[in-house]
Amino acid sequence: MPSYTLLGQSALSGVFIGALYGLLGLGLTLSWGMLRQINLAHFALVFLGAYLTYQLGAAGMDPLVTLALIAPAFFLFGAALHLLLARFKVNALNTLLVTFGFMVMLESLIQWIWSADFRRLESHYGDVKWKVGELFVPLPELLTLALACGLALAVWAALRFTDLGKAMRATAEDAPIAAAFGVNEKLLSLLLSGLCAAFAAVAGMCLALSHTLAPSQIYAWIGVVFAVVMIGGLGNPLGPLVAGVVIGVSEGLTMAVTAPVWAPLVSFSLLIAALLLRPEKF
Repeated sequence: MPSYTLLGQSALSGVFIGALYGLLGLGLTLSWGMLRQINLAHFALVFLGAYLTYQLGAAGMDPLVTLALIAPAFFLFGAALHLLLARFKVNALNTLLVTFGFMVMLESLIQWIWSADFRRLESHYGDVKWKVGELFVPLPELLTLALACGLALAVWAALRFTDLGKAMRATAEDAPIAAAFGVNEKLLSLLLSGLCAAFAAVAGMCLALSHTLAPSQIYAWIGVVFAVVMIGGLGNPLGPLVAGVVIGVSEGLTMAVTAPVWAPLVSFSLLIAALLLRPEKF
């Protein structure tokens, strides 16, 4: 049986990695649940954002400041991608195939520019950590948790309490009826798709702060983030964060008690349980 310190540190690490899962899943759950687009290119955008953060950070720019350049560019890319999918009236299933092609193309672009070698962002954030009792709290992971919670709560509040958010929810529920009441469905869809891509830029920055990068790692994140999104509920901005923390803590404790190879069993067991117990949600 591992020590209580090891279990506590594993649980804390699970909270941090769970926050990253939730941040990765935020844009995906909104595009899937509200735009009916299963956007696999989201994962490649996250890694492209991570590599751009790495490159700009290596040039001396603060990683947080890089978002001022990367997020607007990604917003435009997300809006353009939605225009393309809407122009050809790609249905939900086919968006999975089309965006998979974009994901492969972006992965090839990343590998062509930065090669397949591992890259690590060296920043002053990585040197900062605090000791709370017997537990260590690194600054990059704490920033990820703060950004994940802040963005998820902000999007939830915007969708629930603002006229813009209510119009987006009405469009997702029944676009023709919303349009009949004067809602500009096309403009709102472009805005939401651009925001989802901008969230990918934020997730990429957080990924670069705390993880080593390699193009092939794009595929390693797909399974667990899909599980987080589906367990949390499609279109629910808070769901992926809560589900991500639950999965992250479960994985952390599993690795502490047994072995790391058992960790994926946790997330997919929870996904299977969610599909069996709440099939009407999917």
